[in-house]
Amino acid sequence: MFVSIDAFLKYFDAVNRRALRDIGALPPEADGWAPATGEGEHAWGINQLVGHMAGSRLYFASAYRGEGWISPEPPDVSAKDRWLPAIAESAEELHRQLDETPHAWLERKIQMIDTDDTLSGWRVLMMMLEHDIHHRSQIDTYAGLNGWPVPDIYGRSAEKIGGLQEAERVKHS
Repeated sequence: MFVSIDAFLKYFDAVNRRALRDIGALPPEADGWAPATGEGEHAWGINQLVGHMAGSRLYFASAYRGEGWISPEPPDVSAKDRWLPAIAESAEELHRQLDETPHAWLERKIQMIDTDDTLSGWRVLMMMLEHDIHHRSQIDTYAGLNGWPVPDIYGRSAEKIGGLQEAERVKHS
């Protein structure tokens, strides 16, 4: 649970940096790529996913601010050179919308859009983070399936950590 909006935004900034890194690593052939099968959201291509990530951040911010679950107009992500600016601009706008909100809003109850349930403000913000990470992972999966580079999440591969295990066991035995 986040106890200050500043702490949340600091964490969001790290998630956003990874989104920028992973989207920025995509090659030119990713522009316009979409799955061969699927319907609705399951058939969205990378362009649509990037636009959805950028816009959805502000959808959750609108709910958090008590302004309703309102989706903004999607950004123009029709070409790869527009992807990173769209993600960066959505992060800047999220900061503008949340920077000065009272910390007490993290505990304030927010009515859900599709049920009679309510969630605490901090949970709505966590939903935004998880949503962002979900779609970043979807893009990374598509990259891997296409043989495109997929950055290691923290700059460490499983193989690198595996290679350090024996020395770590010796050190701690």
